[in-house]
Amino acid sequence: MTFDLTVPELGESVAEATVARWLKTAGDAVARDEAVVELETDKANLEVTARAAGVLTEILVEAESDVAVGAVLGRIEEGAKAPAEEAGREENRPPPPQAPALSPAVRKLVADHALDPAALTGRGKGGRILKGDVLNALETPPPAPPESLPAPPESPASPPAPPPEPAGGRRVPMTRLRRRIAERLKEAQNTAAMLTTWNEADMSAVVRARADYGKAFEAKHGVRLGFMSFFVKAVTTALQEQPEVGARIDGADVVYPDGVHIGVAVGAPRGLVVPVLRSAERMGFADIERAVADFARRARDAALTVADMTGGTFTVSNGGVYGSLLSAPILNPPQSAILGMHKIEKRPVVLEDDSIVARPMMYLALSYDHRLIDGREAVTFLVRVKECVEDPRRLALGV
Repeated sequence: MTFDLTVPELGESVAEATVARWLKTAGDAVARDEAVVELETDKANLEVTARAAGVLTEILVEAESDVAVGAVLGRIEEGAKAPAEEAGREENRPPPPQAPALSPAVRKLVADHALDPAALTGRGKGGRILKGDVLNALETPPPAPPESLPAPPESPASPPAPPPEPAGGRRVPMTRLRRRIAERLKEAQNTAAMLTTWNEADMSAVVRARADYGKAFEAKHGVRLGFMSFFVKAVTTALQEQPEVGARIDGADVVYPDGVHIGVAVGAPRGLVVPVLRSAERMGFADIERAVADFARRARDAALTVADMTGGTFTVSNGGVYGSLLSAPILNPPQSAILGMHKIEKRPVVLEDDSIVARPMMYLALSYDHRLIDGREAVTFLVRVKECVEDPRRLALGV
């Protein structure tokens, strides 16, 4: 029995993916639930697994091709066995010769530009020609045929022609994630009436709490006490008091979410990702720190799932970890607000008795959609975050 290997449901608002790479080649044996092909979406990478053991008999979509949900990627013959002479020799298998067959999109591109497939160098598995190979060939002009040089004129020679412009740099196709990040950020600028308000927080109390209780916290909970948990708790408190900051516009309606679901912006090798802390109002400091540490680890390993990054209602972004002193973050659609944290830096502060002291200060930035959130609500929200961070006892007492 042969069954199709298809593109699964990709999650909320994701309808298309790109075939990142095949983990098996045609003729390979696959085990039940073994990953066969890796897909890349605008949110995460995911693996498509075999629902039964057998042999991968056909690969229908090459790497770098775009595919929709439900598209057939390949076929597996259930219960079949790979040829005996191939067993255990995957590591030493010589690369097959360059395959003349191309995907439909690549074939059309080759035909449109009247290229010779035999003259193209394929970078795909087994020497297969990929879309990027064709684009590279189009970018590299063919060498000009030799021409006979004219006899030198008897009159004085004209000034030499300027040297040709140097060749352009290396061209690399944008990943689907990078393209989608660009689209969403531009969408936010084009759609929302985006405005940013700033404040600053004295981080003395948080710094002191981490110094006093950091070791005991880690010994008890098995995770470091960072700054993020203080801000997530502060944001959660402020969102419960100013619910419109966590709402979103849907057509002519305003949608207020059930619960507080906070996205935490995480830098990853493939680009910025925003996994979500669900029902953050129910989480303690240790729960938040464990979740954030897990997000960071899985972001580095490209192991975050689409489900990890959907359903957020508000985002916290910490540019301070990279040294940013001040910035205006861009909204993460369809959310209506985002908080930007920044670098902690000692600055002179004037106290009530007019004395001047050095304090660890952090600039805070709240970008928001002015179509839904007025300045009063935005400023009140940010001041509440400032109060909770400057005196974390408020978070424990709920005041």
